[in-house]
Amino acid sequence: MAGRSLSETIAFIQKLDQARNPEEVCELLLNITRRFGVERILAGLIPAPGADRRTQLSHVVMNAWPEEWARRYFSHGYLFRDPTIEQVQLATTSFLWSELEPKYRSDSAARRIMAEAGEFRLKEGYTIPLVTLEGEIAGFSLAGERLEIAPEEKPMLSLVATYALGRALPLRQSPRRAVTSLSPRERQALQWAAEGLSDGDISAKMGISEHGVDKHMRSARSKLGVTSRTHAVAEALRQSLIV
Repeated sequence: MAGRSLSETIAFIQKLDQARNPEEVCELLLNITRRFGVERILAGLIPAPGADRRTQLSHVVMNAWPEEWARRYFSHGYLFRDPTIEQVQLATTSFLWSELEPKYRSDSAARRIMAEAGEFRLKEGYTIPLVTLEGEIAGFSLAGERLEIAPEEKPMLSLVATYALGRALPLRQSPRRAVTSLSPRERQALQWAAEGLSDGDISAKMGISEHGVDKHMRSARSKLGVTSRTHAVAEALRQSLIV
């Protein structure tokens, strides 16, 4: 590992120790990986095959995927047809998404998922398979429109991803700041979001405007101490605020 990368890694780990929640861990990781072209991050534990959408969401640890792509990905059941997830469960070393193309070329569902990801600027990716101390398999994906990761930089990325996940997991499981009860409308909006509905669909179900839905979702995110819809749903499920 080059001297610059080593010093950056040490500084990054020191900052991680001060992170208060998984969102801060994710932002720190984005800061150190943007020079490789990384724009988005998704990390989580791999649920058992056939797990429903709610269970899949509850396994998300860090999420900086585009909101609409995350909604589509989980509501359409892409997780268990995603070639990167299949590879995570088979591999012990990191891989570029482009390295998987020969394996899924004949799989129309896998090709569609990767093509749709590209529509959200997730054209290239680098995924790191990890295993927790409890033996759970985890996947850590860094993605963007164009990645430039030199071979000598890969050990550093694997190290920071491992440490970041190790830091984010206990923060995710530890009690958050005191949360006031969500209003009935906030719960309702989150409940429909957990079903995979878009803001337009939720507005029709609730009989309010999309602006009203957005207002309830923003308020719920603030109370739950998260920054994205996916994390809001996952946290609400974890706290049994929705079912």
